Amino acid sequence: MRLQFEKIEPEPDSSFKVVHLTSPQTCWVYWHYHPEYEIVYIPEGNGRRHVGQHVSNYEDGELIFIGPNIPHLNFSYDKEGDYEEVVVQLRDDFMGAEFLKKPEMEAVKRLFNRASQGLVFGTETKQLVGPLLVQLANQTGFDRLLSLLSVFQKLGQATDVQPLQADGIQFTVDPKEEQRINRIYSYVAEHHAEPIDLRTVSDLANLTVPAFCRYFKRMTHLTFSDFVNEYRINQARRLLHTDHTIAAISADVGYTNLSHFNKTFKSITGQTPTAYRKGLPG
Repeated sequence: MRLQFEKIEPEPDSSFKVVHLTSPQTCWVYWHYHPEYEIVYIPEGNGRRHVGQHVSNYEDGELIFIGPNIPHLNFSYDKEGDYEEVVVQLRDDFMGAEFLKKPEMEAVKRLFNRASQGLVFGTETKQLVGPLLVQLANQTGFDRLLSLLSVFQKLGQATDVQPLQADGIQFTVDPKEEQRINRIYSYVAEHHAEPIDLRTVSDLANLTVPAFCRYFKRMTHLTFSDFVNEYRINQARRLLHTDHTIAAISADVGYTNLSHFNKTFKSITGQTPTAYRKGLPG
């Protein structure tokens, strides 16, 4: 299985990313790494744990904190049926470069320093922290940030924690490749509400159109068109929390045809925009 670099973008108006899965994730990111720290919480069930050189099985759920650029296997890999997982991804400076230097953050600083080994937590901490992680998916703004800080403090004070690997082998992203990918992502973020010309994006990457298409697929396992659709639909999901009409949201994220928007939304999320909005917490 080839190691892949995963590009992670926080949600709009957030300094970190939260993903709440209620079924196994069928995505390209299997054996992968990224420069963000990652918390993974699985409330129940058994599965495979592969972090760096460590390979084992987890039982009765999982709570793990993984440092940056440590290769790891998708925890839902090869899973079928009932499944739930919460993933939190963030940079160490998500609250500013001085965040971990504050005296109040001493326990959290030690936690971040140890994360390069991959840290797995026991039943007591899973029961304590798990509900906070689940509620993150339904929180926004200040409340969600407070919950995350509480999670970090409890993880930093936990005594039922075990490191998974002593050597902490990491991979480094080529700065030139990261800059190139960031230029592409930034362009899509700024222009997703407009028609996006493939030639313009190819020029940003200093590649011909055919070479760019091959490059982007090799780097992400997504076609550029699929990536743009996923980005637009993620923006639409955020807007569905507002009182904007679905037709207006469709136009706001770059779809001139409402039927095409509905079809694309359902293919990516498994729900129509209307059903997604009805399922949101009141």
